[in-house]
Amino acid sequence: MNLVLISLDTLRADVAYSGRFPAIERLRGEGATFTQAVSPSPLTPVSHATVLTGLQPPRHGIRHLFKEQLNPEVQTLAMLLSRQGYATGAVVSCPGMNAWYGHSRGFDHYDDWIPPLADGRDALQVVDVELRGTALKRAPLVTERALAWARTVDRPMFLFAHYFDAHWPYEAPEDVGVPVDNPYEGEAAYMDRSLGHLLDGLDLEDTLVVCFSDHGEDLGGWYDNDHAGERGHPEEKGHGALLFDATQLVPLIIRPPGGESAGRVIDAQVRLADVMPTILEFLGVPAPDTDGVSLVEHLRNGGPDLPAYCETYYREELAASDPAWSHLGALTAVRQPDRKVIWEKDREHVWVYDLVHDALEQNPFELVKEEKHP
Repeated sequence: MNLVLISLDTLRADVAYSGRFPAIERLRGEGATFTQAVSPSPLTPVSHATVLTGLQPPRHGIRHLFKEQLNPEVQTLAMLLSRQGYATGAVVSCPGMNAWYGHSRGFDHYDDWIPPLADGRDALQVVDVELRGTALKRAPLVTERALAWARTVDRPMFLFAHYFDAHWPYEAPEDVGVPVDNPYEGEAAYMDRSLGHLLDGLDLEDTLVVCFSDHGEDLGGWYDNDHAGERGHPEEKGHGALLFDATQLVPLIIRPPGGESAGRVIDAQVRLADVMPTILEFLGVPAPDTDGVSLVEHLRNGGPDLPAYCETYYREELAASDPAWSHLGALTAVRQPDRKVIWEKDREHVWVYDLVHDALEQNPFELVKEEKHP
């Protein structure tokens, strides 16, 4: 069985599941949609490391935007499948997926070329998530290079295709004829068209397809549950600084071959850490110790809600780069379907959100940690 793993970087779950995007709808019709999939971090290198290892950030080792590399003792999905005889190839499209981080480990072919920033700087060295996002492979080139590699393979393959177009600055090169409400959705439509070309160009008869996003996007008021900018958090520029559902709920679609899960909608809460063990069970490959669980039973018979862990240490990088943000501390969260708790690392603030009665996360119950005395 082949594996095609697709990342639609920066795509919100509610936008992905709006019914407007033909390729995403094709995958949903052929596979199972998870409506409550939670990302471990609103940062590309951190979240993708979780998908590719099955480990949460404290264990895989990447916790900031540009500070750490993957723990050298960690086994990646590509390493495991390469040992099973798979051809392993990846085409990635942004600074946060550069081979420097270690995401490339186990891939025979890892295409991480991106253009420099407009001023000639290396985008990998820039902390500003918006500025970094201007350096990318566009979606048609990702599809072209992914298909070119796949056509060279004459044995079971693992193809990882990473699309980055939904990231700021939300300027799609062309209108692809899909009705949208804003420029961000225009980028999603542009990306979706290339996703469709990828699916059309592959033989999917004996192929497991897994499609996800690493995090969503907070558009500062374009959607009801936004919190960035004038919504109260000027430190947030799309993603990275907060742990609200606008960035932490992500699309996850799993399409096994044979149509056994066609059209299923699964509302149980799951995590991106569950992706790797799920893939390995489908492929019949023994899984190492991970922080996730296989979702095969969820796909076939339903399953329980799984508690989700999230964190962002990007706030520490912001504080170090600009005195205006010196008050920011890292955030950690635990999400259950009915409640989310967010707290500042080494700080006094704890916020509790009732997700049943306050789905937009606007009215927290705030706790103050008791002061410690010697």
